[in-house]
Amino acid sequence: MRTTVGIIGAGPAGLLLARLLHNAGIDSVVLESRDRAYVEHRQRAGILEQGTVDVLRAAGAGERMDREGLGHDGIELRFAGKRHRVDFPALTGGRSVMVYAQTEVCKDLIALQLKEGGPLLFEAEALAVEGADTDTPRVRYRHEGREDVLECDYLVGCDGFRGVSRKAIPAELTRVFERTYPFGWLGILADVPPSHDELVYARHDRGFALLSMRSPSVSRLYLQVPDGTDAEHWGDDEIWAELEHRFETDDDWRLRRGPITQKSVTPMRSYVHEPMRYGRLFLAGDAAHIVPPTGAKGLNLAVGDVVTFARALTYQRETGSAELLDAYSETCLRRVWQAERFSYDMTTLLHRAPGATPFEDRLQLARLERIASSRAAETDLAEGYTGFPFG
Repeated sequence: MRTTVGIIGAGPAGLLLARLLHNAGIDSVVLESRDRAYVEHRQRAGILEQGTVDVLRAAGAGERMDREGLGHDGIELRFAGKRHRVDFPALTGGRSVMVYAQTEVCKDLIALQLKEGGPLLFEAEALAVEGADTDTPRVRYRHEGREDVLECDYLVGCDGFRGVSRKAIPAELTRVFERTYPFGWLGILADVPPSHDELVYARHDRGFALLSMRSPSVSRLYLQVPDGTDAEHWGDDEIWAELEHRFETDDDWRLRRGPITQKSVTPMRSYVHEPMRYGRLFLAGDAAHIVPPTGAKGLNLAVGDVVTFARALTYQRETGSAELLDAYSETCLRRVWQAERFSYDMTTLLHRAPGATPFEDRLQLARLERIASSRAAETDLAEGYTGFPFG
C-alpha cells in the first residue's frame, strides 16, 4: 500500500492530522495497533486550550464538542484555606478552555475519518520504520494476521512514548531531557455532579488535589500520592475523606460525595526528545514529549505538532518550498519547551515534595499569594493555561 503521508497511531494527534490533510486534499493512511473500542474509551486528557478548540471547529470536528463540551472561563486556586479565581478572558483578551474528554475527540474524528477520509486500519501493529532518511520512508506492520508494508512520501509518528517511530532516529543524533517526579496522581471517576463549576487546584500541606469533571453529572478528581502507589490500596471512603481535607476552605464550601466507578494512578514525568524530525520521519505528541498533567498540556501539545506539520506540508505543495518542513522540529520545540516550563511551574507550585522543608512550604505560599495579588503574575498563569500560539 502507498500513500502521501503515513500516520502511525490513531490517538487525537494522528486522527486530527488525517483530518487536516484530508481537508487540504492530501491523502493519508492511519495505522492503529488497538481496536476501535479501545481507542474510543481510553481515559486521557479532558482540557482543550482555546487554540485546540479553534482547530477542531475549523476542521469540521467541533459540532458535538460545542453541543456537549463545558466551556470554562477560569480556574480556582486554593491554599491556606483561601480561594482565588483566575479569570481567563479578562486576562488574555477573551481566551478560555473547554472541558471535553479525549475519548470524545477521538470518537468525533474517527467517525469523520471513516465517513470521508482515507484508510484507517485498526489492529494494525507497526513493527518497524524503515528508510526514514530516504525519499520513500515505509513502515512494516501486521494486520489481520499477515505482515505488509506502507510506503509513503512522509511518515508521522503519533504512536506515543512506547511506539516504534522514535526508535528509527539514530541514538547518536538525539538528545533527551527528562525529569521523574517522586509522586503521582490517584485519579477517580465518580457518579456525582461536580462540587464546583470550574476546576479547582488545591495546594495543601497533605499534598495536591484537583477537582475536575467529565460532564455535569460525572466528577473527575485527583490526589497527590507517593510514586508507586497502588490505587486499590485506597478505599473509597478514605479517598473522599482525604479530598475533603485538601479542598477545605474557610467558608461553607462542601465536597459532594458519590459512587466511585474508576480509580487509577498516573505517574508524573517531564520528557523531551530532540530533534522531532529525522529525514522524512516527523514525531508528534507523546512520541516526542511528555508533560506532567498539572498544566493540562499533553493533548494540546500534540495538536500543535500536527497543525504545524499539516501547514508545512500544505505550504510545500503550494509553493514548492520545504522551508517550513525543514523548520518543523525547531518550530514545535519552541512551543514544547514553553509548555514544559509552564507544567513544571504548576507542578512545583502546587505539589508538596517528600521531605519539603518549612522554608520551601512558605515559598510555595508566597508564589500563590503573588498570583492572587499581582495581575502580571496572574496573567502569566492565564496565558499559559489557555495555550501558547501554534507555530
